[in-house]
Amino acid sequence: MKLSKGLGAICTVLFILIADQIFKIWIKTHMTIGEDIPITSWFILRFVENNGMAMGIEVMGKIFLTIFRIVASFAIIYYLYMLIKRNYQWMYILCVSLIFAGAAGNIIDSVFYGVIFSDSPVHYANLPNQPAAIFPPEGGYGTWFHGKVVDMFYFPLFKFNWPSWMPFVGGEEFVFFQYIFNIADASISIGIITLILFYRKTFSASFEKKKIEN
Repeated sequence: MKLSKGLGAICTVLFILIADQIFKIWIKTHMTIGEDIPITSWFILRFVENNGMAMGIEVMGKIFLTIFRIVASFAIIYYLYMLIKRNYQWMYILCVSLIFAGAAGNIIDSVFYGVIFSDSPVHYANLPNQPAAIFPPEGGYGTWFHGKVVDMFYFPLFKFNWPSWMPFVGGEEFVFFQYIFNIADASISIGIITLILFYRKTFSASFEKKKIEN
């Protein structure tokens, strides 16, 4: 049982990492910054890059953020190992695996993308636009640990303009859902939300030294 859970966790992490990187590399080498590929009226591939955390939030310096991600990922690996060793239920292990896979996916961008990709130009309509190249002869757009995270999924499910009489936001457009994210971000969000909704007690109990049989 422990072996199957361990293999399941490894397969989950590898699947998320491979899918995440395939999408990011394709977007980076086929699109320019701000370019859109409409899939439906509410689902658009929009290429953006960011230096910060999930959903483009920026709260810390780039080097500090990347190192923090790496340290946190090692902590999650150890935690995941302990969960498997103590035979926790599979769905809880899956949630933690999703969180780790998402963190690792964005770490790859931050650590490597600056040295393996050329810079992506801003998209201009009706003009020829050259996407970034992978392993360009002249070198990448940055240095190690200074890569930008590639995002592409945009779901503007609906939009409207706030009434003009409303303070602060009157007359401005509201878009739901306005954040642009990638597979790694989605993996982290799904894992965390599921833990909060269904496994808060399990999370607390996981720091107690007792074996949980499934």
